[in-house]
Amino acid sequence: MDNQAAVSTRAGGVLAATCISTLVVNANTSAVSILLPAISEDTGTSVTTLQWAVTGYSLVGAAVIVTSGSLGDVFGRKRVFQLGLLLFVISCVLIALAQTGGMVIAGRVIQGAAGATILACGLSLLSVANDGEEQLRAVSLWGAAAAVGAAAGPLLGGLLVDFTGWQGLFWIDAIVAVLCMVLTFMTVSESRDPNRPRSIDYAGTVLIAATLTPLIFAFTKSGDWGWLSAATLGCFAVSIAAGYAFIVVEGRVAVPLLDLALLRNRVLVGSTIAILIGAGTINGLMYLLSLYFQDPATLNFSPLEAGLATLPATIGLVVVAPLVPKLAAKFGGRQTIGVGFLLTTIGFVIVGFTEASWEYAAFLLPLVLIAVGMGLSNGPASSAATAAVPQSQVGGASGVSNMARYVGAAVATALAATIYGTVIANQTADGAAQADALASGLAGAAWLMAIFSFLGVLMALVMKRHRPPAGTLDDAAASAAAALHTLPTSATAGVGTGR
Repeated sequence: MDNQAAVSTRAGGVLAATCISTLVVNANTSAVSILLPAISEDTGTSVTTLQWAVTGYSLVGAAVIVTSGSLGDVFGRKRVFQLGLLLFVISCVLIALAQTGGMVIAGRVIQGAAGATILACGLSLLSVANDGEEQLRAVSLWGAAAAVGAAAGPLLGGLLVDFTGWQGLFWIDAIVAVLCMVLTFMTVSESRDPNRPRSIDYAGTVLIAATLTPLIFAFTKSGDWGWLSAATLGCFAVSIAAGYAFIVVEGRVAVPLLDLALLRNRVLVGSTIAILIGAGTINGLMYLLSLYFQDPATLNFSPLEAGLATLPATIGLVVVAPLVPKLAAKFGGRQTIGVGFLLTTIGFVIVGFTEASWEYAAFLLPLVLIAVGMGLSNGPASSAATAAVPQSQVGGASGVSNMARYVGAAVATALAATIYGTVIANQTADGAAQADALASGLAGAAWLMAIFSFLGVLMALVMKRHRPPAGTLDDAAASAAAALHTLPTSATAGVGTGR
């Protein structure tokens, strides 16, 4: 085999390993909410407690997503990518064998670290294995695989619950991850960044977790403790103290997790807030609908039916997103983001009027509005994050926006779950029927999501103008993946116009 053919083979191996792994990770992540009622019934753990299987994953992902990329740059991207796959296999086996909800949650926490590592190092491997147009094509395919995985996850999870039990998803994912490890070993070459300092911001990673954990714990337990109780206020105090310590540490370390200078960039800050709101509201919605649709007192859907019922939100977002770059190029990124959040707000407001008598058809319009709105806001916001900074800061800006997705998902899901559970408990205590209490819980959480989405509209109004992408095929793929990961677009500094 000549050298050119060998290079082509290695690039193909990297593409296959990274695309398959990101598809599996994102499908697994989006499927878990559908599985929670089945896991609850099997383990005897309340769905309220199992909420940590969702928020714990996002919390750890937020802390690890940037650090894992740094570890790959210093110690070898292939090595750290393989470690991420190994952790993913271990977590899947742990969850599949779990007899208690605590084991499921522990497995998901490990999975949060594994998933973030696979995504961060996989994208790095893909970028260094290709150049120019081939790099854009490979990254675009990676983004498309991520989007397909996220859209297919709830349906796949629901299907497997009916045929294999909820454990089937994790056994299959473990097998696929092992195959990816073998493929990576055989076809992927090791790579490092020789120019990067070897310093790793471990303290920043710990402080991110220390900031988010008590915050989410306070949200989760506030219904039992009371918002003004000593325990709740104590959790908030610890979170604030850890957040302050994080800022101090980031200003002193050689290679910070977060370059504080980036926070002076209004476009980057605005786009990061938009990404955080978008990721938070869509994750909160999917968590709530997965529970509401399957509850015997409401629609009493099977897991498969619930997975099918969420398709308008997941597939709708993926279908709309590739069309968005051309709209942003024509009408402006800020305008597109603002209209997107406006549609999302309207969708959540409609859900805010949920009644126990609603059939599934009543949810279709708001789901479509939310999906279209998310598609309109995610792509331009993600593009703006990397377009607003010089080429030397693109990696840092991407890291900030990717961390924001995990933070938004963790915090918003915890808040939505808290409101949902608190309203249901209060309504039940007042003598309301179970179906009415559940509808009121969903409505209350939806109003919170509507407020968050409307803040996105206001943010778009004050956000500075930025250069939108040209609307190429690569831009369309980046937009489709924008709900999951920030990818470069034709507007990014140092990136060509693409195809």
